[in-house]
Amino acid sequence: MKFDVLTLFPELIQSHMDFSIMKRASEDGIITVNTVNPRDFTLDKHKKVDDTPYGGGAGMVLMPQPYVDAYNSVEKTKNSITLMMTPQGEPFCDRISNELAEYEQIIILCGHYEGFDERIRDIIKPREISTGDFVLTGGELPALCIIDSVSRKIEGTLGKIESAHDDSFSDGLLEYPQYTKPREYMGYKVPDVLLSGNHKLIEEYRKEQKILRTQKKRPDLWEKYLENN
Repeated sequence: MKFDVLTLFPELIQSHMDFSIMKRASEDGIITVNTVNPRDFTLDKHKKVDDTPYGGGAGMVLMPQPYVDAYNSVEKTKNSITLMMTPQGEPFCDRISNELAEYEQIIILCGHYEGFDERIRDIIKPREISTGDFVLTGGELPALCIIDSVSRKIEGTLGKIESAHDDSFSDGLLEYPQYTKPREYMGYKVPDVLLSGNHKLIEEYRKEQKILRTQKKRPDLWEKYLENN
């Protein structure tokens, strides 16, 4: 999987790739993360990429020329998709993460300031994605959420791909509670069923816990699960 990220702050993206699972996936060639800085494509001698909005208003708007030229510089595969990180986009979820994992290449546009000149949308026609109903100073953190989430779906990123299959939301439910050593800590014990060695009972217990946990913590998810099952 190849990720190409258009960002004014490439260090924010690159630093995330130097740690943990993402670092191993990069070193193993499972994923490749490149950054393209629109500032390198501006025709302005001062490297300016934003300007005041027509019609007035606070803040600065990202200019179309640097972003369109930066986007056009990216070599695209046949199985490629372009995303724009914006609060106006469709809410990101596990279903979308699974969809994106089917592509060979994901190009991500990260905004800043008051956002993109509308012509960037008109020309590039990206799929707009939001990571929640809140506003951040830039699109880099949401872009990293996309990269991290999608990478987990790709064979080889995790030690066992089954780890992703058991994640919260993978089947519409929250994940069951997990335990490790010691068996007892400060009076809290690991449930006996997990020590029984009976895999059928353990599977039944975990399914029950997923249901109970979802009902308690995310009744909205539980309602959606009932509608779909």
